[in-house]
Amino acid sequence: MAEQKATNVHWHDGEVSTEQRNALLKQKGATLWFTGLSGSGKSTVAVALEQALHQLGHLSYRLDGDNIRLGINKNLGFSAEDRTENIRRIGEISKLFVDTGVITLSSFVSPYRKDRDSVRQLHEEAGMVFIEVFVDVPLDVAEERDPKGLYKKARAGEIKNFTGIDDPYEAPVNAEIILNSHEMSLQQEVELLINLLRERGILPAA
Repeated sequence: MAEQKATNVHWHDGEVSTEQRNALLKQKGATLWFTGLSGSGKSTVAVALEQALHQLGHLSYRLDGDNIRLGINKNLGFSAEDRTENIRRIGEISKLFVDTGVITLSSFVSPYRKDRDSVRQLHEEAGMVFIEVFVDVPLDVAEERDPKGLYKKARAGEIKNFTGIDDPYEAPVNAEIILNSHEMSLQQEVELLINLLRERGILPAA
């Protein structure tokens, strides 16, 4: 848990409630947390889901690993400590988006179980929906895809602390949904997620 350094600070509620924002958007805010190895297909399915939700008339926003590290988290590296802080910040950002009524698609390797569980706890303590989506593919499949050439660099020793090579990936034990992207079509993955959002009451019934 990050240390609270600022003193004499208090949360200030506004005059518009989460429920009112949900009613305006005709949906409920929720975080879908996509986790898995680099190359597993996290970003691909998040992009496709964002597009599908838009076509259905629902507002979502995608938080992606590289995008976040180019901005708010550009001062963080890939040590265990920096990874933890990276996920903590993203969890807080996701929570703010959910409070606005937005369906938040957070796509991060997030290799450590305790970090993901901390984000889940952050949401659940606030009465918010957190859905862990484990995009599960074997390492050899992810390495064969290697869309950014990162596995090749890691194998050559050019990248240190790379998840799956010289840093561990701790698979979820309580994910709400598992997507085997090497065995499913992208359309199947999106349909499963849309159905789950409807079942959970995030989206209205079809």
